[in-house]
Amino acid sequence: MEFILIGQPNSGKSTIFNEAAGYQTIASNFPGASMQYTRSEIELHGERITLVDLPGVYSSQTTDDAELLSVKYVRNLPEESVLINVIDASVLSRSLELTIQLASLDIPMVIMLNMMDEAEHKGLKIDIAKLSDKIGAPVIPAVGKKGKGVFETFNKAYEVLVNHSSPKNLSFSKEVEKTLSSVEEILNKTGKKMKWSNRFIALKILENDELLLPEINEHFGNEVFEECFTIINEYYKENEKSTEFMIHSARHDLAFRVFEEVVEFSGDSVRDIRGKLDDMLMHPVYGYIFLVAILYMIFTIIFSIGNLLEPVFLENFEAISTYLAQQFGESTLIYSILNGFLDGFGGGIGIVIPYLLPFFICLAFLEDTGYLARIAYLIDNLMHQIGLHGLSVIPMILGYGCTVPGILATRILRSPTDKFITATLTTLVPCSARMTVIFGLVGFFISIEAAILIYVLNIIVLGITGKIMSKVMGDVSPGMILEIPRYSIPSPRVLLSKTWFRMREFVIVAWPLLIVGSIVLEVINYYELSGYINNFMSPFTTGILGLPAAVGITLLFGIMRKELALVLLFSALGTNNVVEVLSMAQILSFTIFITFYIPCLATIAALAKELSMKRALAITTFSTVIAVVLAVMFRFITPVFTSI
Repeated sequence: MEFILIGQPNSGKSTIFNEAAGYQTIASNFPGASMQYTRSEIELHGERITLVDLPGVYSSQTTDDAELLSVKYVRNLPEESVLINVIDASVLSRSLELTIQLASLDIPMVIMLNMMDEAEHKGLKIDIAKLSDKIGAPVIPAVGKKGKGVFETFNKAYEVLVNHSSPKNLSFSKEVEKTLSSVEEILNKTGKKMKWSNRFIALKILENDELLLPEINEHFGNEVFEECFTIINEYYKENEKSTEFMIHSARHDLAFRVFEEVVEFSGDSVRDIRGKLDDMLMHPVYGYIFLVAILYMIFTIIFSIGNLLEPVFLENFEAISTYLAQQFGESTLIYSILNGFLDGFGGGIGIVIPYLLPFFICLAFLEDTGYLARIAYLIDNLMHQIGLHGLSVIPMILGYGCTVPGILATRILRSPTDKFITATLTTLVPCSARMTVIFGLVGFFISIEAAILIYVLNIIVLGITGKIMSKVMGDVSPGMILEIPRYSIPSPRVLLSKTWFRMREFVIVAWPLLIVGSIVLEVINYYELSGYINNFMSPFTTGILGLPAAVGITLLFGIMRKELALVLLFSALGTNNVVEVLSMAQILSFTIFITFYIPCLATIAALAKELSMKRALAITTFSTVIAVVLAVMFRFITPVFTSI
C-alpha cells in the first residue's frame, strides 16, 4: 500500500510526513523546499504502508522539473495507492484547482484540510461535510504542525483504499462539457482503453498536455488523434480562444464556485502583528536595513558561541595529545595514528561543531519563521541588476547551508542559461563547511569584522560574476512568482529535529572523513612523505599564494570536505595557534582560497547530475581561477592596509 502526500507548495506536506514517519526530510516555511520525493514506512492497522512525500505542485500542467516529478508519479501509481491531497485551508479557493485535477484521475483520494487555525484566523468558516460532498472524497480538518488530524487522515485513507472509493468527476459548464463529451465519444468508439478513463484523456487532449499527448497518440492512432484535433480547431474558430484556455478557465471558475458554496466569511479577521511586521521587513528601504541587521546579528551569535567554545575544547585535546606523547613517544607510529584520530575527532568537536550547530539552528529559525522567503523577495530587486531574477536566489540561499541541495534546487529554473549561471553562483556561495573555516580561522584569529568582510566580498564577486555571465550568455530571464508564506512561531521540537537532520550529515559523513584524513596525514608525516607532496605543490602554494609549503597537502584534502582543510591545517603547521606561523595576510589568503576554490566532490557530482560533467568541470575551473585571483590580491593588499 502507498499513501501519497501531494499538494501545492508550502501546504505542509513535509511537516505531516515528519509527524508520521519521524524527521526524515526538511520541512520549511518556504515554497519549493522539496526538490525530490521522500519515502518511509508506517504501520497502520497491522499493515506496513509506504508513505511518500512529493514535491509541491500547483498544477498537473507544468514544465518545472520538481513539479513534473510529482505529476509523473501520480499518473503511474500502483493499484494499492491513495492520494492524500494536503490543502492549505487558508487559501482554499486557490488550492481547489489542483484538487479538481487530482479528482479527474479516478484514484482513491482523501483531502487533508491543513492549517485550519490559519483559516479561522482569517475569519473563514469551512463547511467540511459540504466540501466532502462536492468533491466526493473524505475531508479531514487538521493542523499538521501540532499533529492534529494526522492519524484521522491516515485512518480515513486506509478506509478509502480498502473500499476502492474514488472522488467525483466534477462537472464544468455546459459549453465545456459539450466539447469534452465530443472528444470522449470519439475515444469511446475505438473500444481501446488506457490506464486512465477516457474522460481524463479527453481533458488532456483539450489541455494540449505535452507530457501525455505522444503516449495518447501512439495508443489511439493518428486518425483518432486528428479527429479530436478537428473538434479543437472548430472550437477555436467559433470562440477565438484555445481549448487549453477553456479548460483552465473552467477549472478556475469551478474552484471558486465550490469555495463560495462551502465557505462563510465571519468578518472576524484582524490584521495582527504579522501584517505590521511585513510593513517593516518588506519595506523598499527599511527592509534592507533590517535584513543587514538581522544577518549581522546571526553572524555575531554564531561567532560568539564558536569563539567561546573553541578554545575550551582545543585546550583539553592538547592535554590529551601531550599525555599520548608521554605514553607512546612522539616518534612512534602508534602515537601518529592515535594523535591523528584525536586531531580529527577533536577538530569536529572543538572547531566545526561550535560554529556549525548555531548556524543550523539560526538557519532553521529563519526558515520556519517565514523570513527566508522574504529575503529572497528583497534580493529579487538586486538580482535584476545582474540579469537574473529572484527564483535564482532560492538555490543560492540553500547553498549557505549546503551547496549540494542548492545545486539540486536549480531544477526550479526553466531557462537552461539561468540554471547554468545560478549553479555557478551557488557553487561560489560559502556553505556551512566553508563558514566553519571562515569563522574558525579568520573570525577566531583576526576578528568578526574580518570574517564578515569575506561574506561581503563573496556577495560582490557573485554580483560581478552574474552580471558578466548574463551579458555574455545573453538570454532574458523569466520573471519570478514567489509565494510569501505566513509568519510562524517555530516549534522548538521541529527546530531541534531539523538541526539534527542537517548535523547528521556532518556526524555520519564529514566527521569520519575528518578522522580518517587526520590519521592519513599523520601517517604521511610519520613516513616523511608529506614533504614530497608539499614540494610538488610549493610553486603554487608558496610562489603564487605566498603560503607556507606545509599547507599544500591540506588544500588537496580540502577537495573532499572543506572542513578538512581547517582541521588538517593545525596538524600540518604543528600548532593550534596559527598566528605563530601565519601572518594576517596569509590567514586571509588561505581562507579566501578555500572559500572559492574547487567545490567538494559531492558538489561536483551534483553539478554533473543536474547539468553535465563538461559544465561541472567548467564551473570547477572557473571557481578555482577566481580563488587564485582573489587570494593573490589579498596577499599583496593586506600588508598595505595593516601597515597604515
